[in-house]
Amino acid sequence: MKRFSDFDLPDIAAVLEGYSRFCADQIAPLSHLGDTEGASFEKGRVKMPEEYVQAYAQFADMGWQALTHPVEYGGMGLPRAVGAAALEMLNAADMSFGLCPLLTDGAIEALLLSGSDEQKATYLEPLIAGRWSGTMNLTEPQAGSDLGRVATRAMRRGDGRYGISGTKIFITYGAHDLTENIVHLVLARTPDAPTGPAGMSLFIVPQKLVEPDGTLGAENAVNCVSIEHKLGVRASPTAVLEFNDATGYLIGDENRGLEYMFVMMNVARFSVGVQGIAISERAYQRALTFARERVQSRPVNSKSGDAAPIIEHPDVRRMLLRMRSLTEGGRAVAAATAGLLDVGRCQDNKEMTALAEFMVPLVKGFCSERAVDVASLGVQVHGGMGFIEETGAAQHYRDARILPIYEGTTAIQANDLLGRKVLRDRGETARRFAILIAETEAKLAGGDAAAQAIGSSLAQARGAFESALDWLLANSRKDADTAYAGSVPFLMLAGTLAAGWSLAKGALAAQAALDAGQNRQFMTQKIATALFFAEHILPECLTEQTRILYGSSSLLDATFPD
Repeated sequence: MKRFSDFDLPDIAAVLEGYSRFCADQIAPLSHLGDTEGASFEKGRVKMPEEYVQAYAQFADMGWQALTHPVEYGGMGLPRAVGAAALEMLNAADMSFGLCPLLTDGAIEALLLSGSDEQKATYLEPLIAGRWSGTMNLTEPQAGSDLGRVATRAMRRGDGRYGISGTKIFITYGAHDLTENIVHLVLARTPDAPTGPAGMSLFIVPQKLVEPDGTLGAENAVNCVSIEHKLGVRASPTAVLEFNDATGYLIGDENRGLEYMFVMMNVARFSVGVQGIAISERAYQRALTFARERVQSRPVNSKSGDAAPIIEHPDVRRMLLRMRSLTEGGRAVAAATAGLLDVGRCQDNKEMTALAEFMVPLVKGFCSERAVDVASLGVQVHGGMGFIEETGAAQHYRDARILPIYEGTTAIQANDLLGRKVLRDRGETARRFAILIAETEAKLAGGDAAAQAIGSSLAQARGAFESALDWLLANSRKDADTAYAGSVPFLMLAGTLAAGWSLAKGALAAQAALDAGQNRQFMTQKIATALFFAEHILPECLTEQTRILYGSSSLLDATFPD
């Protein structure tokens, strides 16, 4: 693509190598500290551990927030796939730290697409430089996922500004001391707005007001009331914010706020899926190290009379390979989706954009759910020691549990997939997805025994997907409850299929590299991972198909007596 023609692979490799060193040296040591010490709240102020303040200052000074953002505002302009790799590294090092840049990325995207020229000139450069951070303010005590119930008010002041009043909850990094300023993007209603989702507008509400010359002025009327005590990601402050006639600036047009906020939400949803991959990778690395070192029991093959490292036991190998293949499958899907997003935007390719939008709920829903599974397996590999906090395995499990919840639960992702991405175009994009998979199957059929086995499993899983798709398209017209009873199984079926497909394409590339004599050990492992996924995980698509086709009655007819 012309937009990225100034970059070559050695340049990108150098950037990611430098970023990986920064994450390993400066961020990874924060993880346990953040879990045990966390953020603190005193007298209306949130204080981060000093080590976080120092690490964030280095993060900003080195320009890491700028990786994928436009050059004209101080960014590096790298592709989204590079950004996804960097995002995974940062969140594998410490998800609590990684949430601050993640939300800032979303605010930047929303302003790029919907902000005025003046707003872009005022806010983008300091956000991209990491001097300021961004937040997303949707949820209220009475309005969780039902954004139509948002009650925060926006009163016109007559000078083009608005007075914002209301309470927002669950605001990630809504208050902290890492940056000079916090740019809150807030959903609110004007007095004459329509009821429901159609009546929301989006506002910039800076924590500190910005003077015409770009310098920071007085504190805005935004107060942090408290921060939450959480199961995991404890160093990421989750704030309750009160807006007391705070000064706000309208983004775009009134009553189009949800449309604009969806830009930020989609960026965040993709990023949360990548967080799932990150936690999975960290849990896998920890479990693999433990399995190599922990000596316990004689091997069942009786080749040795002595106790052996547990990695030699078949079921431990099963767990480790499941962890690895789910992690690598999710990573491959996320990278492919990032590439599609770039192609769709840079080339104004509607087909690629539609396919990318189809994939985003898979990245979020599948990768976040599987992260919980992988982190749980990490605890299991450790045995009793996994239940002990000192090993670190339990922290990954606790941190992962938020991923299927925030930025839209798995059910919301599934409803989005089925309602907006499948039913809206009568399955056209979903069928295009299946056609692309069939093309990969044809290539696998001409390969060796491993390639053919992968292709066979992929074809069977694709058949399950197409059967479920046909059933959902037919039944959604007759009974919405019956169709949506299968929405989460359909998301997991599609996500599993996408991961298997992405790994299969990787296996084809790995075989080509092997044929060229390149990196034998690495490429052989890639093929082995794809084969394990094909034989042990892709068959789960048939189970999800059964749930969709035959499970709605038992789900909907069941009762819950008092």
